Amino acid sequence: MATIRDVAQRAGVAPSTVSYVFNGSRSISEETRRRVQEAVDALGYHPRASARTLRSSRTHVLALALPRASGSRHSVDGRFAIEVSDAANVLGFDLLLTTSQDKAEGLRRVARSGLADAAVLMAVDMEDARIDVVRELVFPAALIGRPADEDALPWTDLDWEAAAALAVGELAAAGHRELVYLAPSETEVRGRRSYALRGIDGARRGARTTGATVKVVHSVNDPARQAHRLHALLGDGGPAGRRPPTALVVQHPSAHHHILASVTAAGLRVPEDLTVVVIGTLPGDPSSRRLPRIELPVETLATEVTRLAVAAAEALREDTARGAAPGERLLAESVGHLLIAPALLPGAAPLAASAR
Repeated sequence: MATIRDVAQRAGVAPSTVSYVFNGSRSISEETRRRVQEAVDALGYHPRASARTLRSSRTHVLALALPRASGSRHSVDGRFAIEVSDAANVLGFDLLLTTSQDKAEGLRRVARSGLADAAVLMAVDMEDARIDVVRELVFPAALIGRPADEDALPWTDLDWEAAAALAVGELAAAGHRELVYLAPSETEVRGRRSYALRGIDGARRGARTTGATVKVVHSVNDPARQAHRLHALLGDGGPAGRRPPTALVVQHPSAHHHILASVTAAGLRVPEDLTVVVIGTLPGDPSSRRLPRIELPVETLATEVTRLAVAAAEALREDTARGAAPGERLLAESVGHLLIAPALLPGAAPLAASAR
């Protein structure tokens, strides 16, 4: 069965352009419209009827799409699930959890099942395939994460780039000139996970702005391996005449809980030998409270993204009721988005550089 991506590839346009041709939400040239129609005819593509009209009955259920590998455990995922559930309950909605690792097909199944009025999508990639599914099936959704196309869908996120730049800037102002930025894993970066790429961009921006040297490295989930890596990076065995780094910025969530143990295993003391700043910690997390940190505003993000998902569903229902072309009001520019500025919270340990 042909998909909207197949039509786009044959017509030589983006999937979003095909969607705009179908729902009339953007001005499209006649030449582009003709190419899309020719591709539709050649492939025998037919948008689902349910993608053009909304069901008359409402489920009062939101789907939370939380892709996860079997056996993996991340505290941030559970915290978001709880907060989104609470926010949905306040708005009169129940929560349906879907954990398919195949993000696009998982969302497609939920959208076609009729079990939910809208979806909240986590683990957002810069060019997230689920955006095309939303456009194809005209299924309301909002993202916890900031895609490359910020007008694609409603979204909420911490400004990860500003957070990393802030951490580097504050450390440089406190006297640090050699820093290590412990970024998310290589898997997250290769998958173009939004928070990972934006955090790395922010660290590099902070380096350019301050003139500090910032070495970006990727974290690993195993504490023993992480300790070995930190020992090689932060120890005194570097090039002759070059001072070892005096500060470590940690972005990867899975490293937050064991970073102090890993640093200690690497033979370093915090803050005597090394200043550690963590980005994206959970509010109230005792494992990182003693450190300077930028917390992830989970409750605000969850509350806002739930409101946006419900607003998108209501907008689609209103468009359908008045006979307007569906789809336009599913976009971020119509429903809205929220980008939260970071705040650096003090810990028991100071930011000032040590004399080692």
